[in-house]
Amino acid sequence: MSYKKIVTIEPDKRGGKPCIRRMRITVYDILGWLAAGMSFAEILDDFPELTEEDIKASLEYAADREHRLVAMVGEN
Repeated sequence: MSYKKIVTIEPDKRGGKPCIRRMRITVYDILGWLAAGMSFAEILDDFPELTEEDIKASLEYAADREHRLVAMVGEN
């Protein structure tokens, strides 16, 4: 799976934050729910428009972003 098919960024939506499939739910929303202790099942129950793949794509996006940040810092 590639998050690039799920995570979308539109300048006019949610301030250009990465969103899930052009919805108004951001990657950061999902990460926050997970960090607060919600399970995949609880998130999917509260937001039936999301899929398990959407949640995994959010995690993959965050991991890739962190990897790129560390790589950029390491180049200096």
